[in-house]
Amino acid sequence: MKILVTGATGQLGTKVVEALLKTVPANELAVSVRNPEKAEGLRARGVEVRHGDFDKPETLDSAFSGIDRLLIISTFGDYETIMRQHTNAVVAAQRAQVKFIAYTSVTNATESKFFLAPLHRAREEAILQTGIPYSFLRNNWYLENEMGSIQGVIAGAPWITSAGTGKVGWVLRQDLAEATANVLIGEGHENTVYELSGKLMTQEELTSSLGDVLGRAVPVQQVDDTTYADIMKGAGVPESYIPMLVNMQQGIRNGELEIDSNDLEKLLGRTTTPIREALSQIVNQSSQR
Repeated sequence: MKILVTGATGQLGTKVVEALLKTVPANELAVSVRNPEKAEGLRARGVEVRHGDFDKPETLDSAFSGIDRLLIISTFGDYETIMRQHTNAVVAAQRAQVKFIAYTSVTNATESKFFLAPLHRAREEAILQTGIPYSFLRNNWYLENEMGSIQGVIAGAPWITSAGTGKVGWVLRQDLAEATANVLIGEGHENTVYELSGKLMTQEELTSSLGDVLGRAVPVQQVDDTTYADIMKGAGVPESYIPMLVNMQQGIRNGELEIDSNDLEKLLGRTTTPIREALSQIVNQSSQR
């Protein structure tokens, strides 16, 4: 069996590859990357490094050739770019007669009004149309996405949010990577949808745990979306990112990430990393930057 991971030098892809290498011989693993030079470390460990660029369809036929199980890690950008890239990848997988596609999606993609859901819904549909057996790995929210807010708190700022009492299933990339690897090497995952989430928590519950890690109370400042945007701008967040951050807060406030599921624990064969332990890791990472 030959497994291929796209985006293997990215933040999630790197961890998926490392998780796979714990159980899969390196010669059964390939990676598809836009810049093969960035994967030289993997090549040195016996992993087959292939050049694959979603914007260059001609590279994908050779990248996907002979692959049994393919992981497509979702890309970012505007709708047109993302759908072009994704379609190129899916069509190439079909031409290469890939036997199984795993795709990193978002929580409740088929029904959610979350701002990221329409793109993921369209990408899931593109895979469904191929008839290739699939697994949609619908990731909740990376705890690492809160690094900026955590760094602000460490520096003495309050936790700023306009998410109200909406709950999020924050989870470490490492947990998601291990679950993804288990799907790629496991049996019985054909035509499945997994809602991958940590324990659902409000902003106040998260910051309470953060306070336990830091050894001091973390004040939470609930604001409206306009104030939130102004504060983010004042904190130096690039203006192009602010609408995305506001949309995220709105989605959380409206319960779009509040999907209760134990799929992640089932795939891991263990409980997810406890939130205090996970936050400790993030705080330590922050102090090393």
